Amino acid sequence: MICQPLAWLAFYATVATADFPWLSPVYDQIFQVALPIPSIKVPKRTHTSPATGLPMDYYEVDIKPLEVQVYPNLGKTRLVGYDSQNPGPTFMMTKGREAVVRFINHADRANSVHLHGSYTRAPFDGWADDTTESGQYKDYYYPNGQSARTLWYHDHAIDHTAGKAGFYILHDPDELKIPGLPQGDFGIPLALAAKRYNPDGSLWDPEANNEETSVFGDVFHVNGQPWPFLKVEPRKYRFRVLNTGISRSYQLYFEPDKTPGTRSAMTVVGSDAGLTAKPVQTTQLDISIAERWEVVFDFTSFSGQNLTLKNNRQVAADIDYNSTDKVMRFVVGTSTTGVVSKDELPAALRTVPFPTPKTTVDRSFEFQHCNGRWQINGEVWSDGPEARVLAKPERGAIEVDFQITSRVGGRGQVLPYEAVALKDVIWLNTGETVRVIARYGPWDGLYMFHCHNLIHEDHEMMAAFNVTVLADLGYNDTTRFLDPMEPKYRAVDYPASDFTSHTGVFSDSAIDQKLDFFANLDAYAHEADADAALVSYWKTHVAGAPNTLSTSTKSSTTTTSSKSSTTSTVKTTKSSSSTSTKSTASSSAV
Repeated sequence: MICQPLAWLAFYATVATADFPWLSPVYDQIFQVALPIPSIKVPKRTHTSPATGLPMDYYEVDIKPLEVQVYPNLGKTRLVGYDSQNPGPTFMMTKGREAVVRFINHADRANSVHLHGSYTRAPFDGWADDTTESGQYKDYYYPNGQSARTLWYHDHAIDHTAGKAGFYILHDPDELKIPGLPQGDFGIPLALAAKRYNPDGSLWDPEANNEETSVFGDVFHVNGQPWPFLKVEPRKYRFRVLNTGISRSYQLYFEPDKTPGTRSAMTVVGSDAGLTAKPVQTTQLDISIAERWEVVFDFTSFSGQNLTLKNNRQVAADIDYNSTDKVMRFVVGTSTTGVVSKDELPAALRTVPFPTPKTTVDRSFEFQHCNGRWQINGEVWSDGPEARVLAKPERGAIEVDFQITSRVGGRGQVLPYEAVALKDVIWLNTGETVRVIARYGPWDGLYMFHCHNLIHEDHEMMAAFNVTVLADLGYNDTTRFLDPMEPKYRAVDYPASDFTSHTGVFSDSAIDQKLDFFANLDAYAHEADADAALVSYWKTHVAGAPNTLSTSTKSSTTTTSSKSSTTSTVKTTKSSSSTSTKSTASSSAV
């Protein structure tokens, strides 16, 4: 067996960072173009079901190509986007109001859409093989039943994850009434990505160039624009920071231009799984692939000044290039509009449902690159259904959200804002062991478990969990949603004329019938009952207490060792997760 040693990429990174070259053509418009703000997606139709008496919103998203002028003096590059946008439109959703989103594929490759962080039933969760081919559409049925949080939707298709992404923001009444927490125009989404370009200005294709490790990228994008600027007022803003990139992680900080070398504090208020237990001030925000952090920054004392959002050099094993130490600029005005709240954030933001502590590790998963394959426990996705199902836990035994309890090696400590947060993605540095405890999810079925470094994901570093029914719960749930490939929920063909003329399956009456169909499934109505039954069960069954999960990137032969070459981030999709996980790829997300 040939497994890459841990020192391999570390040496490569050291050599590559020596003189900070450009990999792409030189970009000379840094901080010259305004930050684009993704459009807000508006429902195409709202229908109240006779069965439930509740409204359900219906959306259509058209997946299609677009051309983008990244370099003013070079040719355009071809991308594929949701509604032909990059990033896609932002969904602003309300807790408790269900939605159906119809994704129509007008691109030339198959797609599968995953709503990352959502309590979604298996057929609507974005199983890698549950693809929508060109000329087809698929309806995804979303519960929107969780507390306020920043979710995101992205491509999940087997072998060809295309990098499409968009924000999906969930609000609830408790979050909206927190004093001192900016909302509306003063809540800004920031989608980070690091890309590489060819000499003609087109996007560098890792597949065409046989890249099998990582793409760190030397051109930093925020909301699709390289190194933008944003005009802000001298007041508080809330930034929802999402890392949509292929392989790169960041350590971000605010530097006032008037005092170079200094850092101004930001306040962390939210994570992958919603608001943190309390606000935490920090001068540096660590964020890896697929992670989301929400921060509040007060520009009041910087009236008429500029600040730069910067990135540390030598982050983990990531390769540095000429301008990878800077991300975007904030240009602070001298006046404000509307009413400026003087409220301070409260000492506590919410009561976070942290899981009950447990000391033992229940399962172990090893992520490694051996014999030219990115593997989980020695398996890849193409090894087949039996091999790819790595665990068959009882229902309730796989987490949706989890809490980081310790870090050993690497950074060596749980960061203060991590300690008060629930997560669905965890960043592991080389030589670092992370232990987490889980908050369990209610639904059974097959769910994805994979590396979020897109190079590794597209080289089949994916597996699955089969979450089985737990009879002892005494809760009678249907098994109608176990199979992510259930034919009745798969993508379907349609006449092109129906889409353009809003007839047939795209007519109002057909859409209302489809919404009634979903409402009558009763797929999410008993989520609270299931969760309450699970909590009660774990309180009285010691053996079934929440699992403690351990992740590691140590280089050794123990069960917590990595046989890969770089660092990673642990990631779960809905009800799928890791237990004793070994990392794989530099700044990747598992």
